[in-house]
Amino acid sequence: MLLTAFAALLAVPLLVIGRSLDDNALTNWNWILPGAAAGRVYSFIALGIIASFILSRSTLLDRAPAVLLPLLAFLAVLPLWGGPEVIIDASRYFLQAKHLELYGISSFFREWGGAIGAWTDLPVVPFLYGLLFRYLGESRLFIQAFTTLLFSLTVLLTYHIGRTLWNRETGTAAGLLLLGMPYLLTQVPLMLADVPAMFFITLAIYTYQGAIERGGLPRISGACLALFLSLFSKYSAAILLFPLLIILIIVPSRNDRRVVIARAAAVLAGAGVLSLAVLFSQYDVIREQVRLLFTYQSEGLKRWQEGFLSTVLFQTHPFLTAAAVVGIAAAVRRRDARFLVPAWSAVFAVFLHHERIRYLLPLAPLFALMASYGIQEARDRGVRQFIVWCGVTTSLVIALGAYGPFLERMSLVNLRDAGSYLDTLDGGDVEVYALPQPRSAGNTEMAVPLLDLFTKKRVRYRTPPAALPEQGSIAQSSLRFTWEVRLPAFYNEGVPDDCPPVAVLSGEPLGILPPGIDRDRVDPNPVRRFESSTGVFKYKIFVTLFRRTCMSETAQ
Repeated sequence: MLLTAFAALLAVPLLVIGRSLDDNALTNWNWILPGAAAGRVYSFIALGIIASFILSRSTLLDRAPAVLLPLLAFLAVLPLWGGPEVIIDASRYFLQAKHLELYGISSFFREWGGAIGAWTDLPVVPFLYGLLFRYLGESRLFIQAFTTLLFSLTVLLTYHIGRTLWNRETGTAAGLLLLGMPYLLTQVPLMLADVPAMFFITLAIYTYQGAIERGGLPRISGACLALFLSLFSKYSAAILLFPLLIILIIVPSRNDRRVVIARAAAVLAGAGVLSLAVLFSQYDVIREQVRLLFTYQSEGLKRWQEGFLSTVLFQTHPFLTAAAVVGIAAAVRRRDARFLVPAWSAVFAVFLHHERIRYLLPLAPLFALMASYGIQEARDRGVRQFIVWCGVTTSLVIALGAYGPFLERMSLVNLRDAGSYLDTLDGGDVEVYALPQPRSAGNTEMAVPLLDLFTKKRVRYRTPPAALPEQGSIAQSSLRFTWEVRLPAFYNEGVPDDCPPVAVLSGEPLGILPPGIDRDRVDPNPVRRFESSTGVFKYKIFVTLFRRTCMSETAQ
């Protein structure tokens, strides 16, 4: 226990010293923990280790892990709900979801890939977001509750997979260790596809395992649907689902092999029929997306890679990485074929050289299972639990005490704050203008949907569509989609208010009203400026609010 406590206390200072090895593109330790800021975080980590010792002596999780694990996961993410959308890709999912909200389900499928700019997104996740908007209301709160619920259910599924493969304690530790990845925690509340894809892939593995072992029409039908949803949540899911083949090979020998193969064939056939129906109906769109993936994204990944050390040491608690290595050695020594199921996460990341952390997130449950398996090598149960809890509490401190405050300084937070302020003004509309980025290859226009996400006002976009730059300048840019996904017509539909406030989005702070806006009707002096910025990203969004001269003084 003392050795574990010493290692847990030493881990963060060592990582701070070696933070030059971290090349993560979002939560880089060189940005979030400069030397002076580490002391405050470190004191909370020490308290967390004390709490971990107390928790390791508790039997609370032993009584009802299937209830407490998802509950803990939900509560762990809840403090991060107030943060901004920190990745501009969220604008694509918002636009697709809003189309379904405004025009209905049939229009969504009819226009997906046409009037709805799908880029390289598959339809399942934006479709689900759109259903939330249409039937519950256009609120980010519903999206965050939904994605957090999916994360909590992923923790529950990880527990069940670990219990089925090995035992209850391994499953419990694996589910809990998903909270030991601070980067993952920051991604849960975001309007992206990564966390839903992680849930659907984990669900597919769990239901497939149950279907081929126990059979029955409900299990086989559920596995078909889960597999279909995972395949159409993210393109990489087809590769990430390789463990299904491994499960088929290692099914316990008590089952008749022919029966097992027949059940597996039924699952694959059902999912295949559903998938072919979508492929045929959206053949042209999917063909173009696949072409784009091979000509753009596969090449871009060679330059967008984040170092493997960054992912397994800084963005994941190093206890998990060390335990996963021990798990590999233990599985090889025992010739435990069941370990091949979670080991696919290591194969995918290491041997396929796929190191972009966002694309590895759906494999997080498998990595947690590898780590949990390794932790079981510790002979004392109290030590095993202490190791798990140290990883969890330390990661929570990092996520909430370091990552959270850093993300609150990103320029995209200006969209959230401006949206909240706009909701305090009279009227139902806001006129929005976008200025070119001075130093980034991205298009400011794509930030408009995120402002729309954060305000209840109707957004009226007034800037003419920006001319597409030369293909060579953006061909391999990670922000290429900001030029090729265009804002839809609903930002110009309906009868606007007579005197809406004016919001100008720009890549640098503004002092006065920029050229191109009617100065006769707009006060050139800003009413409010939102200028948060970390200073480390080229793509910045500042928001400056102006008032129309016809607005009453009480609306200023």
